[in-house]
Amino acid sequence: MDPRKIEIADFHYELPEHRIAQHPLEERSESKLLVWENDTIDDRTYHEVSQILPKNTLLILNNTRVVPVRLIFKNQHGARIEIFCLEPIGHQTPHEGMMQCGQVEWKCLVGRKAKWKEPYLTLETSNCKIIARIMGNKDDTTHIVFQWEPAHLSFAEILKMIGEMPIPPYLKRASNKQDETRYQSVFASEDGSVAAPTASLHFTEKLLSDIQQKGCDIHYLTLHVGAGTFKPVKSETIGEHAMHAEWMEIQLDFIDVLLKSVIDGRPVYCVGTTSLRTLESIYWMGVKCIVNPDMLITELPVQQWEAYELPQNHTVIEALQALIDKMKSAKQLQLVCQTAILITPVYQCRMIQGIFTNFHQPASTLLLLVASITGLQWKKIYTHALQNEYRFLSYGDGCLLHVPIAE
Repeated sequence: MDPRKIEIADFHYELPEHRIAQHPLEERSESKLLVWENDTIDDRTYHEVSQILPKNTLLILNNTRVVPVRLIFKNQHGARIEIFCLEPIGHQTPHEGMMQCGQVEWKCLVGRKAKWKEPYLTLETSNCKIIARIMGNKDDTTHIVFQWEPAHLSFAEILKMIGEMPIPPYLKRASNKQDETRYQSVFASEDGSVAAPTASLHFTEKLLSDIQQKGCDIHYLTLHVGAGTFKPVKSETIGEHAMHAEWMEIQLDFIDVLLKSVIDGRPVYCVGTTSLRTLESIYWMGVKCIVNPDMLITELPVQQWEAYELPQNHTVIEALQALIDKMKSAKQLQLVCQTAILITPVYQCRMIQGIFTNFHQPASTLLLLVASITGLQWKKIYTHALQNEYRFLSYGDGCLLHVPIAE
């Protein structure tokens, strides 16, 4: 089936407001965990993850860190204007944009923009002062230049002083002190996300320790989550939807670990759709190296439909080895690039045997990704979760989906 012809209406379900978790549980790992394997469902909790994972598993998590990118200004009449910083303008990664000092230009979303009549807005605290000026508009975003004092501080430092956590818009509430820590994984280390990789929010230091004590290894990749993760699919078919691109940072050593794990037959499990999109992108970048050995490193990023257009017959080992060889020949110890891969129900996952993920919004690209693993069983899974009082979306419960073994 042509993935472009998939009708998004087939992935709608009724999600009552009271099933959307407004706040996190007191203890991260107390969240429910729906385990789906071989079309059967088991109700567990995240406390039990170390018991559920196969021995010798390689568990992969996304270590991106959410930055407080919501800035609340007021106009000359005291009206509140919210600026949501999306990404730096140019070819900078979010992390590079955060590290700039004195002045930056970012793509932003502006709430109550009609109230902004002045040439610039100012926000001042006892520690700093920041000025925002509109430079133009493009593709539903506003380009804004920020200047601040003290100018020697990085944009990341300024945001940590005056910004608020960008909790999901569907929560319809202001962020609070609890969100500062709970809308962040315990292992977050790389600044750059404007939304949390929410499957990671259930893991505690003790749970990670229990997993390692079982004999499993834990490794981290980085994909900076963009606001596009909340972008609704408004078209009738997915072929008319423009998939958002997100920045990923992958170390050569990490790809070596992946290759060795595959060769040794170790099970690979990932936490979150962001981790899965990154892993599958790594595979397709390797395929691109096989198809065109002379391809430049800058040509490797995966576009929306490439995973369906490239040859489908290369093994994971072949693809990973080709990417490693390419990076070594280019003397690159890491890959920093964007991926716009779109994983749909006709997609076959190459890199994992299972994924931990939350329960996603109706008619979303994330639900399409879930269906790539479960097929039509996603309806059974989500119906069970709704009937058994699972909590949905970012602060909600989660599920472990085992990838069916190909016959």
